[in-house]
Amino acid sequence: MFSISVIIPTKNRPKDLKLTIETLLAQTVLPDQLVIVDQSAGDESRREILTLFTEASQSARDHIRLNYVYDPSITGGAQARNRAMQIADCAVWLFLDDDVCLEPDFIEALLAAYHRFPTAAGVSGIVTNYSFPPRAALAWRNLFVHGPFHDDRQPVYWNASRLRASDPVPVSRFGGGLMSFRSDTIRDIQFDENLSGVSDGEDVDFCAHLKPHSLLLITPKARLVHNQSLTGRSKKHWTSREAKSNHYLYHRNWRSGLFNRLCFCWLNLGYGIVAAFASLRRGSLEPCRDLLEGMREGRRVSQRRLLKRNLAEKSGILGPASDREPQTSFSVEQPVGSADARL
Repeated sequence: MFSISVIIPTKNRPKDLKLTIETLLAQTVLPDQLVIVDQSAGDESRREILTLFTEASQSARDHIRLNYVYDPSITGGAQARNRAMQIADCAVWLFLDDDVCLEPDFIEALLAAYHRFPTAAGVSGIVTNYSFPPRAALAWRNLFVHGPFHDDRQPVYWNASRLRASDPVPVSRFGGGLMSFRSDTIRDIQFDENLSGVSDGEDVDFCAHLKPHSLLLITPKARLVHNQSLTGRSKKHWTSREAKSNHYLYHRNWRSGLFNRLCFCWLNLGYGIVAAFASLRRGSLEPCRDLLEGMREGRRVSQRRLLKRNLAEKSGILGPASDREPQTSFSVEQPVGSADARL
């Protein structure tokens, strides 16, 4: 059986995080390592996790190595995941959001897929509570979303109930809240730290930097619920967040080739039509403004990375910001009290 490190970035969601860790501690196959990177303003999340591990079963406390990093200066999920990747040391790294609830055999099913498909670079589970979209939304996506922008994860999620006993499904990308990889395939890859906050697009961008033709699988037998906490999420029109992500991904990864450019222009036309109808329905230009803001921000973030790289090359600074020492960390092998204190 492969060893597995679970990586969870979190910010200001102590109750959500507690539920996630409770389901993690109830797994039929326990993780070997749990790395939590906490960007919260306070220490409530840390106290919740300390209590959970203190009250956990003896087998869980003996089996799981807990590494907890607390650093409010971290700017988003991408940077937090990079920090955790410096600590993770197992054969498989599982990235989870802090607002998911795993079925008891999630990790067992995930590792079984790695055993069955030894060439797989990564294996993801399936989200069971994403409902099938309304007909109008599905028609819009079928009409306007093509080429590299087509998200082949969503149809798998929408059919979670029907696919429960199915074999793993090949996909082109993973969702950041439930994706795993063989650690030796991603040690030289980083999440883009120019993405801040929720870091929309970080998961697709990360997958885009795997080796060409890497096999990625969703196994429907590894199942979880995504509770989608409202904490830290945008309240703008949905086209704003989606356009931000796709503009970022286009300018960073997919800008070459006539087909990709045509797909990008066609997608933007689709966004514009939706935002225009939303503005008419509301009697407000806010949806259109949200869309334009998302488009501009996505492009700015992609250009920011290129600018930083050029400046780093000129100044000779090559190390990422995540190389700095964490502000506070602890794990489960030393008494509490030092900067690297343990439970």
